[in-house]
Amino acid sequence: MFKRVLIANRGEIACRVIRTCRRLGIQSVAAYSEADADALHVRMADEAVKIGGAPAADSYLRIDRIVAAAKKVKADAVHPGYGFVSENPAFVEAVEAAKIAFVGPSASVIKQMGDKVEARGLALLADVPVIPGTDGEVSATDALAEARRVGFPLMVKAADGGGGMGIRAVEREEDLLDALEQARTQAGNFFGSDRVYLERRIDGASHVEVQVLGDHHGNVVHLFERDCSVQRRNQKVIEETPCPKLTPPQREALLESAVRLAKTIGYANAGTIEYLLDRDGNFYFLEMNTRLQVEHPVTEMVTGLDLVELQLRVAAGEELPIAQEDVRTRGAAIEARIYPEDPVSLLPTFGVVERLREPKGDGVRLDSALYEGYEVSPYYEPMMAKLIVWADDRPAAIDRLRQALDEFDTEGVVNNTALVRRVLDRTLFVEARHDNTFLEELLRTPASDAGGKELIAALAVAMALAADKAERAAPGKWKMYGRRAAMVSRLAGGAF
Repeated sequence: MFKRVLIANRGEIACRVIRTCRRLGIQSVAAYSEADADALHVRMADEAVKIGGAPAADSYLRIDRIVAAAKKVKADAVHPGYGFVSENPAFVEAVEAAKIAFVGPSASVIKQMGDKVEARGLALLADVPVIPGTDGEVSATDALAEARRVGFPLMVKAADGGGGMGIRAVEREEDLLDALEQARTQAGNFFGSDRVYLERRIDGASHVEVQVLGDHHGNVVHLFERDCSVQRRNQKVIEETPCPKLTPPQREALLESAVRLAKTIGYANAGTIEYLLDRDGNFYFLEMNTRLQVEHPVTEMVTGLDLVELQLRVAAGEELPIAQEDVRTRGAAIEARIYPEDPVSLLPTFGVVERLREPKGDGVRLDSALYEGYEVSPYYEPMMAKLIVWADDRPAAIDRLRQALDEFDTEGVVNNTALVRRVLDRTLFVEARHDNTFLEELLRTPASDAGGKELIAALAVAMALAADKAERAAPGKWKMYGRRAAMVSRLAGGAF
């Protein structure tokens, strides 16, 4: 096992990795930016090394500085977390060129699965169903003919993208070229590649994914599935396991297909294979995330396994300590992503956590990097925390999450917990009849439908007070925050 691991990330995932390193007796080194000098992961780690300025482009995205830092502290492994450079094959190559182990899959596998067009081909090779679409990238010249072959409605998707970026829905032929150009532009800005392809849109579909784990000895296991259908703008808000929409035969077929694909590409380490599940129970390969997922805690809660420990053991060359028959699940787990945004306008909010109240109790877990005095800044990933609960069954887990949300408070920074509560109270969600459009449709319903006008009014007052306090503390810095508070005030008598 490794002696010293550098964590090339920040926030809750860096803290999460540090906790497992500590339990295993591994020294942890926190890489941090200028803005994160007082961050919790810096405080928790055995050692910390500064890698650059506040913007991610000057720090957490600088491959050269991260590798130099790993060399400087004599780390024998680098854990990338998720986001930033975690799925950048150039980063893997640079780490390995420095004779340091990378806690993740090989650069070649990341390249293959990062190219959505090539990934579709590999899925077909593994006999995994794919959504009807184009075999390769499309240009403005051939887009219309290809779109007619695929069929409307369809999706224009970035070939080298992820995270919901570079995607446009197209209902009609006349909208195709504009959507193509928009997707190309966003893909080029986010991923440095404007290649796009077409896929049929599966209406009424749910987002289901399978956690897989492989080693360098040819062993691959699945750790069951998760349902991530509560999302907006292709960004997940609530994840759960098991998926309540699958029959046992459907679940078995889904899990077997994921293992088959992972074996076909020679996958080693933790990864997630994502699917769309249609109303009839048919599933289609969507993409593969070649890293640890944000929502991995729900899998840990039902299996009792530590995915970060398993990642480290695989990266150190060990065989998986578990076979498929050893993987068992118990109960149900749900995760809510806590974002610093107001639940009315959905605009991001910033500020200082003046008071932090964390939920406690059996079956409750909070993954965060928050503490009283912590500044939620606009520099990085907007997620503040992940609130995860476990219970004997799904109804009990929903009730436990409601209670945990009531106990969670970050005074000084408005968050989206009120929106999460709205989701948990909807019959469609409670009865597991929701799909990927559920949250977007919920956001279009009147606030009074959930007794939300009082909530909006209270929120407006809270934001106005926070904005006033912040403005007096740092004049000029919080003018945008004040404008957002004013917007909420205007909405207080209306709907959202």
